[in-house]
Amino acid sequence: MKSPVSLWRLAAVLVGALPALSLAATTPLSGAEVDRLVTRAMSAFSVPGIAVGIVKDGKLVYAKGFGVREVGRPGAVDADTQFAIGSNTKAFTTAALAILVDEGKLRWDDRVIDYLPDFRMSDPYVTREFTIRDLLTHRSGLGIGAGDLLFVTATDFTRRDMLRALRYLKPVTGFRSQFAYDNLLYVVAGEVIATVSGQSWEDFVTARILTPLGMHSCATAFERLPDHDNIAAPHLVVDGTLATIPRLEIPLAGPAGAIQCSINGMAKWVQTQLAHGSAPGGATLFSAAAATEMWTPQTLEHGGGKIAELTHTHFQAYGLGWGLDDLDGFKHVAHNGGLPGMVTQVSMIPELNLGVIVLTNQQEGFALSAISLPILEGYAGLPRRDWVSLMQGFRADRLKMVSASNQAHAVAGGAAPHLSANELAAFTGTFADPWRGEATIAAAGDGLRLTFSHTSDLSGPLHAVGPELFIVRWDKRTLDADAYVRFTRDYAGTVTGFTMKAVSASTDFSYDFQDLEFHRVRD
Repeated sequence: MKSPVSLWRLAAVLVGALPALSLAATTPLSGAEVDRLVTRAMSAFSVPGIAVGIVKDGKLVYAKGFGVREVGRPGAVDADTQFAIGSNTKAFTTAALAILVDEGKLRWDDRVIDYLPDFRMSDPYVTREFTIRDLLTHRSGLGIGAGDLLFVTATDFTRRDMLRALRYLKPVTGFRSQFAYDNLLYVVAGEVIATVSGQSWEDFVTARILTPLGMHSCATAFERLPDHDNIAAPHLVVDGTLATIPRLEIPLAGPAGAIQCSINGMAKWVQTQLAHGSAPGGATLFSAAAATEMWTPQTLEHGGGKIAELTHTHFQAYGLGWGLDDLDGFKHVAHNGGLPGMVTQVSMIPELNLGVIVLTNQQEGFALSAISLPILEGYAGLPRRDWVSLMQGFRADRLKMVSASNQAHAVAGGAAPHLSANELAAFTGTFADPWRGEATIAAAGDGLRLTFSHTSDLSGPLHAVGPELFIVRWDKRTLDADAYVRFTRDYAGTVTGFTMKAVSASTDFSYDFQDLEFHRVRD
């Protein structure tokens, strides 16, 4: 699942020279100008469908869909089209906790273990000190995306399995010392909500957030949508061709990224956020004090780069369920969301009572900021820049970086060795990782095949690139997640296990192969 940290921050550290900027008018974009901007971004980034909403001064002043819900089909995107909002779900989970804080049923700095006695991190001290706040701020000490392979790709693991797996994930930094985006701890937050409220996360968020806000067409999971007549399909560019890909359902990780919603639904959510917890009808969803807490920096991030220079950004941090920075002197509250084939963004400038929502059905994050930044800058009275061209340049530089990385790996691999049937047989067997479970390596024709348990999507042939080094090329080519498999032997020369690492720099961090350590359990 993609990081909520604004994707233009990622681009910022990847680019060098910037194209010339247009310093034209400094008034808000008209509806026609937004139309042209979105249409241009769709073409520039090969996005089949986009929906955009603008909330200003408590009203939805712009809500429109563009393109189609699915390539090759006539259904048009509109303001009611449902998209998977991915990690924008995290702010809903945080708001659910805020409701419980307002009711005096828990506190932000209560210990997790007091609500979930089975909660364990690898370090007893961290387990004992881990708080509700820590669940939401990406400072656990675990690596980015640690444990995401429990739900990416689709698996049959349960939330109890996930809670058990946490104790086996090894930290890569000190507790509360650095920002590293995670998903599993938001699932733990969902379990805290269930324990305290007596309702599942899905039922609580529906009853206490979606229903009171009138977000009746939105749901906490795809299967909970009231109908499936107006839903965007996920897309990727596969071998140069834009194609629909299977929808990833993530019931395990619902509190981290499973909500489905439309522009008209998300507008009510953004109106409530900008009103510090007051719903459009006047009712209080959560207190202003809770709103302030959620928008207060909790974990500092390492920022900088060309985009930060252009927008005069001085700080970047994470609050509770929201990314925080400053945009040309204005406090900027934002979050991105991503699932395979679909990315979304919510951006707000509270001082201007302004929010921008961008929902897309293609896994192309640069399109988000190409649309939102011109709209934000227009309302802020700032000089206009050609963000579509800028983002195209950043994307080109990103692709060059990925290509260079892949080429370097290819050169490092060298010529593929020829291994006899007897040599290959030494690698076969059943292996187990403490948190991910079993995987098998079996003979297949004149080669080997690796197959993960608990999913039907992680299986593929192994290609030798060194004496103990292989690359697994998954049968499901839309994953973009081929990985190195490095075997280890004991002093007797017997293969005892293997570790893994993604081959390409473009592989999503949720394929956290680097966190796996398989050991032989059966021949």
